[in-house]
Amino acid sequence: MSIVLNTVSHSYGSTPALRDISLEINAGEQVALIGPSGCGKTTLLNLIGTQLEPTSGNISVLEKQPGMMTGGDLRQLRTSIASIPQHLGLVPNVRVIRNVLNGKLSETTLINTLRQLFYLTKKEQEKVFRILKRTGIGEKMYDRTDSLSGGQQQRVALARALYQQPLILLADEPVSSIDPARARDMIELLTTLSAEENVSLIVSLHNLELAREFFPRLVGLRLGEIVFDKAPDELSDRECASLYQLHN
Repeated sequence: MSIVLNTVSHSYGSTPALRDISLEINAGEQVALIGPSGCGKTTLLNLIGTQLEPTSGNISVLEKQPGMMTGGDLRQLRTSIASIPQHLGLVPNVRVIRNVLNGKLSETTLINTLRQLFYLTKKEQEKVFRILKRTGIGEKMYDRTDSLSGGQQQRVALARALYQQPLILLADEPVSSIDPARARDMIELLTTLSAEENVSLIVSLHNLELAREFFPRLVGLRLGEIVFDKAPDELSDRECASLYQLHN
């Protein structure tokens, strides 16, 4: 198993965000977390990404227990987990290549990081170009990141994640800020590249249609609890409608 959660709960102070979540995700599996705003999708991603610790229960990531790890061991585990946050986490006023190189910032020495500010080897440039070309924006490598469209910046964030060479890729609402046509292209690209790299992909999505079209497994969250864990063709319209009903 790539990821195992056993009766995991998490609260922010006295406010519960997740309740008794048990979930297993295999290596290379692609899973969409779906549900209304505030249902716990982002909290779940942050727990898997070791950015949060559970209030109760336990988590295993890549056969390791992040709650039992500190310092260098935890940092080493995190190098195998790439994240694309909602806000993308890009540095706007630098070139695209610099943002992609940041994918390995935690593994790079300070001296090497300073060297890269002034000089990049041919090997480094070629590696970044290959990844950017796969995401469809190879020609943007030396452009300033803030000169790119929202959809292009999404692809830079994906390229940065792939440059990290992760075993797990987490994406939190990766298409929330782009139009429907580009959103579909982005999800198709994300699922295709993660499959080619055999990376475990966990994505939170508001767009139910995209989730049903591209993901073989859908996990529905409501009020911090898992209400279904099914393949798209097993999911009824009634279950989908119930997931998004307003709670009184």
